[in-house]
Amino acid sequence: MVGQVIFEGKTKQDKQYVIRYPQEGDAQAMCDYINELSQEHTYIRFQGETVSLEDETKYLQEQLEKIRKNKTVQLLVICEGKIMGISAIDLKDKTESHEGVFGISLAKDIRGEGIGKILMKLTIEEAEKHLSELRLITLGVFGDNQLAFKMYEDFDFQEYGRLPGGSLHDGNYVDHVYMYKKIR
Repeated sequence: MVGQVIFEGKTKQDKQYVIRYPQEGDAQAMCDYINELSQEHTYIRFQGETVSLEDETKYLQEQLEKIRKNKTVQLLVICEGKIMGISAIDLKDKTESHEGVFGISLAKDIRGEGIGKILMKLTIEEAEKHLSELRLITLGVFGDNQLAFKMYEDFDFQEYGRLPGGSLHDGNYVDHVYMYKKIR
């Protein structure tokens, strides 16, 4: 699965893109992508911090090993030779090994084009195929991110908890909303 292309499409601006698994050599592009999102202060855990290439390389190696062991599914959106989106479902371990934690992010340039929905759908489908232990998918979402919340509801995720002021987003404390979806 490492490096495997699972989807090819065109953006609304008629740009070609592919959705594929990560591969050796993606660390620099992944590092550039996450650092760009972090500086934007978008709805991700990084809010202005910088990830080093060394840390991103280590992360990529860990993810590739988990992919080989069917413990994670991770997909990248590549458009014009640049990473424009990343999504993953990572299995937890031990007594929670049936729970996969979902995460997704998109570059500003391709938001609002429906690519997020395609990426989410494909990530869940790949997880259902390759993560045999998966029974539940959980996620966390910033309480003020209504677009993401609506998309998750469209994919049958249900809210199961809310931590008031649980996330710091762009200098403000907002609720951290917990959602889940049963798979099997």
